[in-house]
Amino acid sequence: MEKTNFVDQIRIFCRSGHGGAGSKHFMRTKFNPQAGPDGGDGGRGGHIILRGNKNLWTLLHLRYYKNVLAEDGQGGNKNNMTGRDGKDIIIEVPLGTVARDEETEEQEAEILEHGQEVVWIKGGRGGLGNAQFATPTNQAPEYAQPGEPGEEAWKVLELKVLADVGLVGFPNAGKSTLLSVITAAKPKIADYAFTTITPNLGIVAYRDGRSFCIADLPGIIEGAAEGRGLGHRFLRHIERNSVLLFVIPADSNDHRKEFNILLNELEQYNPELLHKQFLIAISKSEMLDDELKAAVVKELPTNVPHIFISSVSQLGLVELKDMLWKALNEEQEVEK
Repeated sequence: MEKTNFVDQIRIFCRSGHGGAGSKHFMRTKFNPQAGPDGGDGGRGGHIILRGNKNLWTLLHLRYYKNVLAEDGQGGNKNNMTGRDGKDIIIEVPLGTVARDEETEEQEAEILEHGQEVVWIKGGRGGLGNAQFATPTNQAPEYAQPGEPGEEAWKVLELKVLADVGLVGFPNAGKSTLLSVITAAKPKIADYAFTTITPNLGIVAYRDGRSFCIADLPGIIEGAAEGRGLGHRFLRHIERNSVLLFVIPADSNDHRKEFNILLNELEQYNPELLHKQFLIAISKSEMLDDELKAAVVKELPTNVPHIFISSVSQLGLVELKDMLWKALNEEQEVEK
C-alpha cells in the first residue's frame, strides 16, 4: 500500500492532571499568634478536551502525538490562597471523530460540529485546605485533603467521514471517475483494482446554490468484512452516510449478484446499515442500447431505485443529482 496522509485511527496514551493538595497552615500575626487555620485549597488538575475543527480532514496531525499528559494542579497555600488549576490540553480533531477507551471499547465522546468541545478526561479535583474543616468545636484542624489523582489510560480516536452520500461498489466500478466528474475532487484514477485506498470527499454543486457532500470509498470485495482486500478498515465511514449509492458497472456478469454481495458485506459489518436508503447507478452504460438496458433492469432488485449513467459521456448525471437530492431530503424529513 502506498504512503498516504489519510489517517483515520490513532492510539494515544492520555493522563489528566492530578489535583493539588490542600494546605495545612495556621495564621500567626504579630498581634494574634493564634489567628486560626488559613490553609487554601489545591487547584484542579488539567482536563483533556476534544474540540471539533472543520478545517481538519484526517488525524494525521496526531500521528506522532502519542503521550498526552495534562498539567497537575498546584497545592494550596497560606492565607487561604487556592492553588492554580492545571493547564488543560485541547486536542483538535476533524468532524466525525469518535473517542473510545481501548480496554473497554466504550464510546466516550463524539465530535460532529465545528467548535464543539467535550471534556474527554477530567482532571483530578484539588484537595481542601484545613481552613475548610474549621468548626466551632474543631477550631484548629490539623489535616487537609490530598488532591485526587488524574485518570490515565490508552485511548483510541477513530474518524468516520461525514458525507451525505457514500459510493459503494467493487474495485474499478467507476466510483472515482464519477466523483471527479460531478465534483471538483481529483481522486486517483487508473485501470487496475484498488486504485482508491482511502476515502475521497467532494462537494456536488446543485441548483440554486445548494450542494451536498459525496464520498468515494475504497472498493469492497466479497469477504471484506472478514478482512479480504482492504478489509473492513474503511467500512466504518459508510456508517455516517445518509444515502448509499451502489455503483455497478454495465459490463458486470451478474448485476443482481454483485449488488447482493455488496449488501451482504455491509450486513456482516453492521446490520444497521441495511436501514439506510439505497440507490443503484449502472456506470459505464454509454454503449448500452434500450434492449440491453431492459435486460440489465431485469437483474436489479425492484425495490431499489436505479439509473443508467456514464461519467465519460455525461449520460444521466443531471438526473442522478436530482435523484440523490430527493433521497437526501426525504431522509431529513423522516428524521424530523
